[in-house]
Amino acid sequence: MTDIKGSVALVTGASRGIGKALVQALYERGAAKVYATARNPKSIGHPDAVPLALEVTDQQSVAAAAIAAPDVTILINNAGISLGASFLDSPLDDIRREFEINFFGPLLTTRAFAPILERNGGGHILNMHSVLSWVTLPGVEAYSASKAALWSQTNGLRLALRPRGIGVTGLHVGYVDTDMTAGIDAPKVSPQHVAQVALDGIEADAPEVLADELTRQVKAGLSADITALYPQLAAGA
Repeated sequence: MTDIKGSVALVTGASRGIGKALVQALYERGAAKVYATARNPKSIGHPDAVPLALEVTDQQSVAAAAIAAPDVTILINNAGISLGASFLDSPLDDIRREFEINFFGPLLTTRAFAPILERNGGGHILNMHSVLSWVTLPGVEAYSASKAALWSQTNGLRLALRPRGIGVTGLHVGYVDTDMTAGIDAPKVSPQHVAQVALDGIEADAPEVLADELTRQVKAGLSADITALYPQLAAGA
């Protein structure tokens, strides 16, 4: 079990949305310190958080954050981006940007902070996945691919870090009421709900957390015929 009370956590992408809710929830559960990171640390609004500048795609920035936060016991890789990039029509730079932030960003922070967690007696890492790790929708193909790659990364890191006393949780979530989904007309869960189930997963050392009903439905559909997730492929569709 991972005890959040008394822990020292670092949350990437902590200035708004899910990241901001995670910082608040960590303190509510008794975390001793929370490093709240953002490209602009002045955007961090929580009065107790320790603002920390971090650009997750920049190795020097990640290394500086690791030096500044040597007492971390919980790492939450929340920072992400969706540019609405499609495989055939969008600039390749947009597709690469999504992978740089959504896949390589968590990899860089994990490589930097895993030795710190180990030195501090073990700890926990949570990676923010998406229901789109498992299904691809038109217009967000690159985002889906980057999150699918992150899911695979998490599965590999979970096995690699377990012998070092570090647990790894993958959090999958559908539509959340944040700026990223402002233009989507669909049922959404709150950032606060996502934060609570994320911390429940960390405390339970759960390898995987499904944050909402949509995510549970899509996960169940993975064992069905491909037309269950992509009905447009069915004969006569």
